[in-house]
Amino acid sequence: MLTTILIIDQRKELSTKYKKSLEEKNVDVVISRTLKDAIISIQTLDPDMIIVSDSIEEKLPDFCQKIRALTYNTRPIIVALSKSAEAEDRIKVLEHGADDFISEPANIEEFKTRIHAHIRRDIELNLDMQTLLPNQKIVKKALKRVLQSDNLAVLIIGIENLETYKTVYTELAADKILQTFTAIAKSALSESDFIGKYDDSHFIIITNKYSTENLASFLAFAFDTVAPKFYSETDTQRGYMLLKGERYAGMRANFVSLSIGGVLEGFNHFPNVNLLIERLVEVKKMAKIPNGSNYAIERAKLTAPDSVIEESFNKTIYIKEKDESLRYLIRTALELQGYDIQEELNFNSSTQPAILIIDSGEELCELRYIEEMKKIQNFTNTKIIVTSNIHDKTGVLNSGADLYLPKPYEISDLIRWVEYFLK
Repeated sequence: MLTTILIIDQRKELSTKYKKSLEEKNVDVVISRTLKDAIISIQTLDPDMIIVSDSIEEKLPDFCQKIRALTYNTRPIIVALSKSAEAEDRIKVLEHGADDFISEPANIEEFKTRIHAHIRRDIELNLDMQTLLPNQKIVKKALKRVLQSDNLAVLIIGIENLETYKTVYTELAADKILQTFTAIAKSALSESDFIGKYDDSHFIIITNKYSTENLASFLAFAFDTVAPKFYSETDTQRGYMLLKGERYAGMRANFVSLSIGGVLEGFNHFPNVNLLIERLVEVKKMAKIPNGSNYAIERAKLTAPDSVIEESFNKTIYIKEKDESLRYLIRTALELQGYDIQEELNFNSSTQPAILIIDSGEELCELRYIEEMKKIQNFTNTKIIVTSNIHDKTGVLNSGADLYLPKPYEISDLIRWVEYFLK
């Protein structure tokens, strides 16, 4: 699945011989015997290499030029096969877009070695240097081929809080996390599976749809098992990271974890790779939990013809501030930003505010109240901002608060943190 080669050759026996010599576990070879089929294959398969023979009905240099124009975005390797051994013919073909020229009859071992050398060089040029996995260019090519399949599944794996971890433990430590996940994933994949790095914190896996859920479950379990080794003893005992720097001082952050989203079938409903990626990201969001790794898999579903599923957005905020004038100021500022202010908390309600802004009092008497609140299941996804005149950052964060904001503070800073948490 890593490399796709398209052979354009009208000759049945010779093209089949070339195909058999090149096929192996990570190389898929397709033959097109007409120019019409060749153009369709180029557009649908997005091949990494095109081997074109002078047996076609068009002049070899002209057709190489057409291929190069048709694939200017992806630029596959083009290898020309010709019965001619004339230097003038070789030069003309190379000038018109071919990367290599092989005269026929070709020694089959030399042919195989030269083709594999081109493939090896192409793969090496498109590796992510942190993980040595195929980069986004190769990932998108692999996903494009999935759109033509009905027996594969795709997973997107996001490493949550990686950027936050990087600010606390340095970029080198974050690279170790990426490499650790890569090792875990490779140990779980079969030879026919594909894994590539999509961006700084996301990976794509293409696998058999029947083993997808077991794979996602293993990745989440294995990553959480080794995750404690990523932190200092102090952070491990505390249960969260403490951010540093002027902007983030006083903010707690959850440990890194995996959010995994998968799509099992229905790829023919996606007209292009970008829409498939968007859907994978949407499914991944449903897997995200406050602490630990999790996965969500989308299967085929039935809906009524005119049904519409709308994503709800919780923008409710509860304010507990003893200073009435400050409370009024905070409320007014947040309402102007479009947020809903809730007057009272109903602990039995299944829907709770997205954010609680709580003044801890002169003696931090509200901290026990916060500790108890964090134990209630309904408040699992609620973010708590604690303000106080008493500067006990560790005590506030250990109570379960997500942010400690010492008084006095600017209202604009509070609004910025509200926006940050809601995003």
